[in-house]
Amino acid sequence: MADACDEIRRVIVIGGSAGALAPLRTLVARLPTNLPATVLVAIHIPAGFPSILPELLGSVGPLPAAHPRDQEHLRPGRILVAPPDYHLLVERGFARLSRGPRENRHRPAIDTLFRSAAHAYGAHVIGVILSGELDDGSAGLTAIKMRGGIAIAQDPEEAASPEMPSRAIQSADIDHILPAKEIGGLLGHLP
Repeated sequence: MADACDEIRRVIVIGGSAGALAPLRTLVARLPTNLPATVLVAIHIPAGFPSILPELLGSVGPLPAAHPRDQEHLRPGRILVAPPDYHLLVERGFARLSRGPRENRHRPAIDTLFRSAAHAYGAHVIGVILSGELDDGSAGLTAIKMRGGIAIAQDPEEAASPEMPSRAIQSADIDHILPAKEIGGLLGHLP
């Protein structure tokens, strides 16, 4: 019997901040129902702020979305969203939640998610940076690329806050720079 991590061909990690909700919803709406990957999302949400992001994402796209439990097994065709005030980490076959130190002034931090995914799944990771300020996610995308993964940035021209995708483009070897409406379709077609 194959274990859960053998079922997953890809791990897709997505990060964003200011202005990321609209492109994230657009991207998720275009994901295929048979996506052979787990999607993990870190959006900067302040501690103590209630998050309805899983409900929002589950209502616009074909894949179910939820806040994971610590050590929840990764399954293809699901979206796991970092809860407020927790880092979302990837280990081989499962998701971890951590109250570790803030990184880039945030918990959840995008770099934390991206680095852990790169370490656990190497060339099988796709990282996506959406709208946001400052540079969280740039170092994580570099880690993904260093392990043979794929890096995607939302086109800064359409981002409400273009600094995060712009900085990622400057610092990481980005494979695709696209409008949000094209990213979801691309994710469904990458091998």
